[in-house]
Amino acid sequence: MDQVKVIELKKSVFEANDRDADELRSELKQRGVYLLNLMSAPGSGKTTTLIQTINRLKDKIRIAVMEADIDSNVDAIKIKEATGVESIQLHTGGMCHLDAEMTRQGLNGLADEGINGVVGEQPDLVILENVGNLVCPAEFDTGSVKNAMILSVPEGHDKPLKYPLMFSVCDVVVINKIDVLPYFDFDLDKCTEYIHMRNPRAIVIPICAKTGEGIENFANWLLEQVKDWKGI
Repeated sequence: MDQVKVIELKKSVFEANDRDADELRSELKQRGVYLLNLMSAPGSGKTTTLIQTINRLKDKIRIAVMEADIDSNVDAIKIKEATGVESIQLHTGGMCHLDAEMTRQGLNGLADEGINGVVGEQPDLVILENVGNLVCPAEFDTGSVKNAMILSVPEGHDKPLKYPLMFSVCDVVVINKIDVLPYFDFDLDKCTEYIHMRNPRAIVIPICAKTGEGIENFANWLLEQVKDWKGI
């Protein structure tokens, strides 16, 4: 049988993206901009969590948000109206994730818009709300300083077992909708155990984005992250 050439596209794509991500991270460090990549499944409460968090931090640091979706601008509008911070929408053209180059394009778009109406003013913190998906976003380094994800109680406490990469790459896991714990078969201790099986260093923060319970803990973690990154 004739030999055929095999091209490992997946490997080369990831390697190229990893280089782009490292370069972007280095540039952000020089500029003093902290980028958080926030991931989750659809309906976990990412946008509501962001609104609650941003409203607790916006008077302390300059914040901007990039909302990534396949289509629509619903979330970007919601963030801007509810918090007043600069928010732009990124359309992925059907792709279920963002990579480093796409993130860079979004950051360039933010720079064009400016912060608080001032073109050229840089944010201290940029939050990227990634496409709602527990698989693809975890595979691509966006150039963020840290990765965070939200797991909601109705999704079940066994998700760390089913989606190992997502929980392995995340530095903090926010468990949302704890107000409905009495109505679901969700074991918070077991979920925490499963998360630490995937990533022993992951920080677990239970919250209720609807009521604001626990949001202060997440906001404080994020504020300290930004200060450390900026050296203040």
